[in-house]
Amino acid sequence: MRAVTWQGRRHISVEDVPDPRVLRPEDAVIRVTSTAICGSDLHLYEILGPYMRPGEVLGHESMGIVEEVGAAVTHVQPGDRVVVPFTISCGRCPACTAGLDSQCETTQVRAHGTGAALLGYSALYGQVPGAQAERLRVPHADHGLMPVGEALPDHRYLFLSDILPTAWQGVEYASVPEGGTLAVLGLGPVGHLAARIGVHRGLRVLAADPIAARRAMAARHGVEVHDTAEDHVARIREATGGRGPDAVLDAVGMEAHGSPLAQAAQHAVGALPGGMARRALEHAGVDRAAALHSAIELVRRGGTVSVSGVYGGAMSPMPLMTMFDKQITMRTGQANVRAWTSTLLPLAADPADPLGLDDLVTHRLPLEEAPAAYELFQRKQDGCVKVVLEPGTGATS
Repeated sequence: MRAVTWQGRRHISVEDVPDPRVLRPEDAVIRVTSTAICGSDLHLYEILGPYMRPGEVLGHESMGIVEEVGAAVTHVQPGDRVVVPFTISCGRCPACTAGLDSQCETTQVRAHGTGAALLGYSALYGQVPGAQAERLRVPHADHGLMPVGEALPDHRYLFLSDILPTAWQGVEYASVPEGGTLAVLGLGPVGHLAARIGVHRGLRVLAADPIAARRAMAARHGVEVHDTAEDHVARIREATGGRGPDAVLDAVGMEAHGSPLAQAAQHAVGALPGGMARRALEHAGVDRAAALHSAIELVRRGGTVSVSGVYGGAMSPMPLMTMFDKQITMRTGQANVRAWTSTLLPLAADPADPLGLDDLVTHRLPLEEAPAAYELFQRKQDGCVKVVLEPGTGATS
């Protein structure tokens, strides 16, 4: 089959790889009909390459048609249309039964001290072949696979795999009081969905991003937008009566603009040989944390900072004095996808499209054009917000 493979820093290619097959009773194999590029994939493309091996299959957002199931998979059968969570979790351990499937005790990657294994996400998270491929083996499919309806196009369901539950959890963790204010920093796919979820829940939502096309998209959904080039912290604080918003959601993460020293450090680490680079990341790594620091500065006293953007620096400095003085609550963590399925599936399937999922995908490309798609997404060119790759197609739009 054809699959998107990592070959080196900023170097991916579409290659022939072995077809996946059922290896355990709880496995399934699906034919992928849609698979998306996530902001987290760019971390492998750029920063976390030391944990990758050439030839590894990328991707963790996908859906498709079941082709084969193991004996323990009884809730779906060949021919069913399904969404695949990016987290691999058993559904039975204490973490999963507590709704923390991203911390699954069965699939935790103890060799690196990390949580549940993830599809297509390096040695840090289990080195499981990813979803940007024509076919995908799904471990623990007896718990993970989500059956969906037939009437709506893929993009109405695809984001249940990652970015929609990630955004929903981020807003939940923000704990905004009824009718309160939420600021969202970063209008990538997760930031867009978090802002729309906030509006859907009756909050006043303000968002900041440096790219005009992204701000325009958010404004279409009732979000008050600000340009990060124009002191967005001061402008949002002024717009909230000088207090700051009740909560700030950081949807940017480790690659924030405005952190030149950390950016230089990241690039220096990435240039080291593999083993040295891994040790440097694990013991001295720093993030470009400008967005997180802005969130802490911006939020009102006694408010909440919710972090949905991914961070990985072991030594990233934090303004602890400010956090203590302002009595800030901070919540963060990998999305617990299956904990939110029953809430989100009806919203995704609603013909009225209350979260505006029909207005998120900006680019659809064949799987074979993945290298160009990664570059487009990383550079944020051509109004790019969300790229969906479609195996087996030749059309572009």
